[in-house]
Amino acid sequence: MLAPYVATGWWEAAKTRAGLLEECGRVDEAIELARPYAEAGDRLALGYFARLLARQGRGDEAFSLLSHHVEDWVLAEALVDVSWIAGRDEDAATLLAARTWVDTCHDSPPCRRHVEPPHAVGLLATIRERQGRVDEAIDLLHTRYITSVNNRDQLADLLARHDRIEELRSYAATEPHGHAARRLAELLEERGDAESAIAAYGQPGDSPMCEVNRAAQLAPLLVRHGRVEEATEVLRSLADSPGRADDCIVNMLCTHYTEQGRAEEGLAYLDTLKARRNREDWEFFRIRLTLLFACGLREEAMEQARAHPEGGSWYAAWSIANLMADAGRVEEAVALLEQHQNNARLRGVLAAHLIELGRVKDAIAVIQRHEPAPAEQLWTDAPTDLPPF
Repeated sequence: MLAPYVATGWWEAAKTRAGLLEECGRVDEAIELARPYAEAGDRLALGYFARLLARQGRGDEAFSLLSHHVEDWVLAEALVDVSWIAGRDEDAATLLAARTWVDTCHDSPPCRRHVEPPHAVGLLATIRERQGRVDEAIDLLHTRYITSVNNRDQLADLLARHDRIEELRSYAATEPHGHAARRLAELLEERGDAESAIAAYGQPGDSPMCEVNRAAQLAPLLVRHGRVEEATEVLRSLADSPGRADDCIVNMLCTHYTEQGRAEEGLAYLDTLKARRNREDWEFFRIRLTLLFACGLREEAMEQARAHPEGGSWYAAWSIANLMADAGRVEEAVALLEQHQNNARLRGVLAAHLIELGRVKDAIAVIQRHEPAPAEQLWTDAPTDLPPF
């Protein structure tokens, strides 16, 4: 089945086929399939190929392939994986250390490492940790410029793994994104200490921890332990604080109300917000739609959506159609989206709903349309019909 796609030169298809061949024990075929892509310079293919070689006992060959590309973050990660299999961690550490240099400074904050690739310090710390040199890994991670990647903090995770809870507590008090505090709370909750987990998030203003992250993590924790009203207060206080009633935070609050079977309270809050602002932009009205559907007021929701000043826009059609489909009204959703079928942004959504109705050929026709995209409008600070995302 994959062969026609592999024949087009598509790496993802070739990688999938190589993986199946490896699972079947046809390793030589997998290697020969992946090799041309790696030799052509595809960085993703080269990383995959090197890991494949290492898994088959050819670690030195794999290490040699990657050792000249340590400045590339994708291949540097592959190098660290390969070095573990090949028993060449110290060689990899030498290469990574050569990519870093340290500021000379005598004041606070402490010196920081400049790196290339940007996460070389984190990769070097990974090697030191698995060598058992945990203190060295911790010292390295304290020198990073970028402390958080994909909402995880490597130092916080390392401290938690090694049960260095007091160090984690101290780090959480100063880490600005709140990710260390979350890891501390997760660890304490896993141990059955819910009170300490809640206290780990501190109070608003007690630390530079981002209040939005704090609320997003603390509120579900309170709910899990039966303290629903406290969770509501955390979210409501944040939404009511000056300058904080944006759609992200209000959506967090209204989602909480919905999950607790209190969608009417969410609607009341939106009414208050609308009265305060003398308007309700679409990003807030979209939240209202969800609440109205949760209350069973679907027809009222549709009427209000059609009457909204932005109700005829493509992004309004996207939101309304998805709500219709969730309510089992897929044909109505398709009819609405077909009114905007010239908008390339909606084709994927329309095609998905057509497939739900069994109209696969129609879905393919929608996807295969290739009208030229409209020219991007330059920012002029003038009113626009696009949402203010």
